Amino acid sequence: MSFLRAPRTVTWVLAVLLAALAGYAVLANWQQAQRVRSVAAAGGDSDAYQEAAFALTTEMAMLQGTMIEPDGEEHVELLDANRETQAAMVRMAAVDEEHRETAGELAEHHRKLHMVIVGFLAQVDRGDDGAARATIEDVLEPEYTVMMRTLLHEQEHHLADYDRQEGESLRDSRDSVIAVIVVFVLGLAALGGLGLSRRALRRQVEAMAATDPLTGLLNRTAFTTRAGVAVETGRPTVLIINVDGFRDVNEQLGHRIGDLLLVEAGRRLASLVRSGDDVVARLGGDEFAVLLHGDDPQIGESIAARLTEAFDSSFVLDEVTVDLEVSIGAHTARDGEDVVTVLRHADTAMHDAKQHRAGFHRFREEPRQDVAARLSLLGDLRRALDDPGQLTLNYQPKIAVETGALVGVEALARWTHPTRGPISPADFIPVLEVTNLMHRFTEHVLMLALRQTRAWLDAGHRVPVAVNVSTRSLLDPDFPARVAALLAETGVPGDLLSIEVTEYALMSDPETAIEALNRLRAAGVKSSIDDYGTGYSSMTYLKVLPIAELKIDRSFVLDLAENNSSRALVASTVELGHRLGLTVVAEGVEDEAAAAALREIGCDTAQGYHFAKPLPAEALTARLTDRELADAGPRG
Repeated sequence: MSFLRAPRTVTWVLAVLLAALAGYAVLANWQQAQRVRSVAAAGGDSDAYQEAAFALTTEMAMLQGTMIEPDGEEHVELLDANRETQAAMVRMAAVDEEHRETAGELAEHHRKLHMVIVGFLAQVDRGDDGAARATIEDVLEPEYTVMMRTLLHEQEHHLADYDRQEGESLRDSRDSVIAVIVVFVLGLAALGGLGLSRRALRRQVEAMAATDPLTGLLNRTAFTTRAGVAVETGRPTVLIINVDGFRDVNEQLGHRIGDLLLVEAGRRLASLVRSGDDVVARLGGDEFAVLLHGDDPQIGESIAARLTEAFDSSFVLDEVTVDLEVSIGAHTARDGEDVVTVLRHADTAMHDAKQHRAGFHRFREEPRQDVAARLSLLGDLRRALDDPGQLTLNYQPKIAVETGALVGVEALARWTHPTRGPISPADFIPVLEVTNLMHRFTEHVLMLALRQTRAWLDAGHRVPVAVNVSTRSLLDPDFPARVAALLAETGVPGDLLSIEVTEYALMSDPETAIEALNRLRAAGVKSSIDDYGTGYSSMTYLKVLPIAELKIDRSFVLDLAENNSSRALVASTVELGHRLGLTVVAEGVEDEAAAAALREIGCDTAQGYHFAKPLPAEALTARLTDRELADAGPRG
């Protein structure tokens, strides 16, 4: 049988030889293609940086022109120039693979300056030349100078790289032409003898299409497909996991640390999921998912507990230590549900866990009777707006911390249902906030508050009144005009009205919010950030927001006297507010110890049960007359 082995050996030797020759040909062509591609990329990088530098120069000229001639064309075209520069920056970051991190940071840095430009234009529009010039000289010009210097440096680097690679490419082309032709002919014969493994290639392509390139986990498409099969054949549990605080890491420590964090988070999640058919995926951004087979709902709870514990350990990334938590939502598929429904329910549960800072939440469908009760409550609210006796206001005094003088009141809505009696705002405000009925309610509250303010004025009491305004109302384009109309109708000076909005309302759509607050300020109305410290406010935004007051959330005030951390946070907020020319108000002052601590810190104003509970208008009027609030003593 040796005569059979010899041809087989020769065949294998020939196959190996031809495969090596073919590989050499492929390698030579690949190297040449890479060289050409590098030359093209270097030229594209240089062009992209040149385009970004030109756009940035144009934008800087527009800024200077707007400062010199506020009514000129530059004022009108500045925001368009800013958007064009941002688009050029994004293209630059997409093209420059070698320095993608630097280019991406430049684009992100420029994007964050957009709201500063919006604030600058608002300063110009209201004729505040000093503030506008300070914004340009202290904020914009230094930032633009650094960006331009970086752009020009990178452009010079890419021009030099382009010249070098072009020369190398020409030399490589001359040296490899003959070798490539010879190897191509031999390789063609080898390929004809051995063929290509199409099946292996197809598997590789399919695997790449199903994988998240950053973490190596399944991507959203692949996970949805796997979950769909599982839902059709059983009752799996899906966990949706969000990394709390990832946005802050990305913005404060950079995208490189953010990417490292996502990779490590994915590794921790994958290491804790049971083996077998259970899978982990990255859905996008800072959101992950786990598919658990088996119809026992308790599986979700036990796995979620292990996943939560996995984040108790700090992340050490490039010598930076980061501590984060996760919010997890779970849903076990039920009969008749498709994969879209299962994923939506798990996502809803995750957002509930995040909102309530619960860590884990399992989806629970709202009982039909609860839905009916909510609809009934909404109908009762509509009728209450037409009944002057149901919706009333109480007023909580705002006291000057240093002198004890009454400096204003906060209007708080109260609802007395004709059959159910008093209904807490915590029960009916959330129902209003998801409907357009909130607009009518806000206008109704404003009218009641302004009429009472007018009554106090007529009695000789000048009492500023603050009214809470929801996100839905603030972002309504007609809201500032309605406020101005109510002021005119009641004859109340604008400076006696303050609009209180939350950080979330401002940051959900900063551009629209700033425009609305500027229009309100034009009518003399002051604006206040309510519950400050519980949301996320950029310091850059805070500098350009047309506000007059910061209200520190009660959660930082309750333990102020005995908790050094709370005291430090309150003190830093007071100092920040004063540096920005803002009045600072502390909410939830319950005892003399907290009041004394606020006096030491230098807080301007306070409110809480230590000074007075919310009072009906008649009771507060009586105290104003008797000056019972002058000493700011505790009230029962």
